[in-house]
Amino acid sequence: MTLKEGIRGYRAYTAKHLDELLVRAGFDAEQRLRVRAVATVLPFRTNAYVVDELIDWSAAPDDPIYRLVFPQEDMLPEADVSRIADLLRKEAPAAEVRAAAHEVRMRLNPHPAGQLELNVPRVGDEPIHGLQHKYPETVLFFPKQGQTCHAYCTYCFRWAQFVGEPDLKMASDDVARLVAYLKEHPQVTSVLLTGGDPMIMGEPVLRRYIEPLLELEQIESIRIGTKSLAYWPARFLTDPDADDTLRLFEKVVESGKTLAFMAHFSHPREMEPEKLRAAVRRVLGTGAVIRTQAPLIRSINDDPGVWARMWRLQQQMGMIPYYMFVERDTGPQDYFAVPLGRAWEIFRDAYAQVSGLCRTVRGPSMSATPGKVCVDGVTEVAGQRVFVLHFIQARNPELVGRPFFAQYDPDAVWLTDLRPAFADRFPFETAPATSNGTSNGTASNGAFPALSGARLSA
Repeated sequence: MTLKEGIRGYRAYTAKHLDELLVRAGFDAEQRLRVRAVATVLPFRTNAYVVDELIDWSAAPDDPIYRLVFPQEDMLPEADVSRIADLLRKEAPAAEVRAAAHEVRMRLNPHPAGQLELNVPRVGDEPIHGLQHKYPETVLFFPKQGQTCHAYCTYCFRWAQFVGEPDLKMASDDVARLVAYLKEHPQVTSVLLTGGDPMIMGEPVLRRYIEPLLELEQIESIRIGTKSLAYWPARFLTDPDADDTLRLFEKVVESGKTLAFMAHFSHPREMEPEKLRAAVRRVLGTGAVIRTQAPLIRSINDDPGVWARMWRLQQQMGMIPYYMFVERDTGPQDYFAVPLGRAWEIFRDAYAQVSGLCRTVRGPSMSATPGKVCVDGVTEVAGQRVFVLHFIQARNPELVGRPFFAQYDPDAVWLTDLRPAFADRFPFETAPATSNGTSNGTASNGAFPALSGARLSA
């Protein structure tokens, strides 16, 4: 059973409700049309809890939670918005609108870090398209029934999962092949269920994915990537299967494995309702741990005071601050991205405002093609202003924890915007070709075989 509108008291709002919802923000007809044009390209979904209990409509459209879930007309290039708005205005055939939207999507890097091209693990000769194995000890699994959310974030880097284009989806319901893959790769100790949002699934379906993992001695932790606590806390309070879900969590913990809720909170407002606090208490009461993470998003949380308050609230509730991410190079990145230098300043200034118990958090971190790159700071070395960076995780484990430098660029927002300092290449890059066309060798910190082929798990 998966969550559907009308079940469990949940009411979804989708693009067909967008026009009437935008009236609350005081938009005129033309403004509403242009927002609807954006919603033909990027997904829109929210629910009555977010609309009625989290958004301050008196402050819309500047309210941070409004901006978190509602499309903005300047999220896409003006020419694209005008073109699709004209199609909607003249009531063009649906196929023509879909074609125009598809054209725009393909320019938005729908699958960053080579997710479809590179991350295709196999069992025998058969690929598992809903599985990613980017780092030796961890696999990500995308349950087929979990490929939606209680509400979509406007910044979501997995927006391509939700736009109704099958070729852009990553998902599988083959639990047996997941288990077979894990048995073939005993170095894997952690499985992350992600999506979408796995907590959109009812308990019987969730159980079908989790219980087989409990039989594998090699698995030390099961992680669930979710924003359900923020967007639908009733999932753990009053939904008909809330108690059964919590008993499933207890079973995981009793098996000796860590159950980690990787909870997404983008703004302190999401943690203010008593429903949220009650849901957190119930999840923690099962023995699960809750680690928190979110991207740094311009116009929503690009303020150190917001992050410091968020981390303090999380720590007070028993959650563990975990990651501040950099907005990924996909979708409306240009709209939401914060330059890396400013991102580090926000992290530093927020970090300075909290106690040591909150300083479990790491960041700002980029989940880029070669791995998770953390910006440690901006400094001057040998008279040159540079970024100091290191890998938190890497496809090549030899790179983990080793500092490296990039030339300071005040406009850089992603790893690919940076240029190496004090070297002709970054440690994750292979040597340039010689004049006879052969390679000078691999990077100074070891070979990077994962980038040379599709079998990333070897």
